[in-house]
Amino acid sequence: MTIYSVRSWCIFLFLSFVIAACNKEEQAPAPENTIAATDLSARRQADASIPVSWYQLEFKLIKETPGFTPPVAARALAYTGIVLHEAVVWSDRYGHPLSGQLNGLYNVPRPERGKKYNWEIAANSAMADIIIRLYPNVSAANAAVIKAEDSLNLVRLSGGCDQDEISRSVNFGKQVSAAIYAWSATDGGKDGYQNGFPTDYVPPVGPAFWVPTPPAFQRALLPYWGNNRLLVKPRYPETAPVSHPVFSTDTASAFYKAAHYVYNKVNTLTPEENTIALYWADGGGTFTPPGHLLAITAQLVTDEGLNLTESAKLFAQAGISVNDAGIVCWKYKYRYNLLRPITYIQRHINAGWGSLIGTPPFPSYTSGHASFTGAAGTVLAGYFGNTYSFTDNQKVAEGFAPRSFGNFQQMVDEASISRIYGGIHYQFDSEVGAQTGRDVGLRVLSLKY
Repeated sequence: MTIYSVRSWCIFLFLSFVIAACNKEEQAPAPENTIAATDLSARRQADASIPVSWYQLEFKLIKETPGFTPPVAARALAYTGIVLHEAVVWSDRYGHPLSGQLNGLYNVPRPERGKKYNWEIAANSAMADIIIRLYPNVSAANAAVIKAEDSLNLVRLSGGCDQDEISRSVNFGKQVSAAIYAWSATDGGKDGYQNGFPTDYVPPVGPAFWVPTPPAFQRALLPYWGNNRLLVKPRYPETAPVSHPVFSTDTASAFYKAAHYVYNKVNTLTPEENTIALYWADGGGTFTPPGHLLAITAQLVTDEGLNLTESAKLFAQAGISVNDAGIVCWKYKYRYNLLRPITYIQRHINAGWGSLIGTPPFPSYTSGHASFTGAAGTVLAGYFGNTYSFTDNQKVAEGFAPRSFGNFQQMVDEASISRIYGGIHYQFDSEVGAQTGRDVGLRVLSLKY
């Protein structure tokens, strides 16, 4: 861990304590959710199997549906979590709806007072509805899988419920999904899956600026994504991350040294460093970095036996964090438009050099991986604690051994440095990206759930 990371993590620990204390102080006297207080049944402590099963399906959709690049996948995962949360929050007498807290979200439907609801059915209905809306170009085979999952879950959950309760719960879930989807359609990212490489974007020209990279030399991915609406509006005007070192080809300059560090590191990787680079690659055809982080979240939900409402809170936090981290990161990627290490190294150090993993088609500064992981790691630490140890086994099926971490900061550090090992980021990309991700995560934790 760098000195920068240690300092940032200490700041994060302090701010987490302050936010937790403030939230505790604010929530202690809060009135009970009156709908939940009058309508709770034995199903209040329903387990998280319904949301976990839907997220597992969503990870499959991200892998198999065209256009779901990391920021687009993060957006979908965020709205899935928000819909889940709003569909079941009324089953928790101390729960707080996100309607009225998230940026521009108001008037989400509420359940009828005095009526019985099966909250698992509501969650199932809501998640089925939002997922088919968020993945409009899903294959016919996967559309059938979504429909079958919805139907089978409904049959399993309907035992002991009268038809009115079933219909009421199904309809409520769909109403919540429809309202949140209508809101999502105004955020600027609805068509990101089909317009990832807009032809009207012309990148700036100059020795320090990004250019398409080998082997595909693709156009810039999602250059306008940073204009999307954040889910959590900053309380104060957002401050841009500190600038990267001044571009220079002088061999004594900080920039040259940063590029040369990447060059040397990739050329001398240990077997463990090579594994780390490949483990966190999460490139095309995978569940993407945001999907990886939500898969870890789903694993922890299952490992810790979280119930339905607890899991809804955590899934919402994790999804919101990766969405907003992606927007902030992409905003500054295209503000700075910094060239990738492979471009600098081939121009100024070794024309025949190649990176370990493929360089993605967008500017270098700051790192998306570090931003996504910094944000998600912050909210996971906010939920489970700063000393919570865990093992990520999400890539065993791909032939990787599980990876264990003593805390979430270790995960953030490893995911961040993996991009240097892969040869596609400078170290300052990852350090500053992780910090901006933490800032996003702290904003997410400041809401009431």
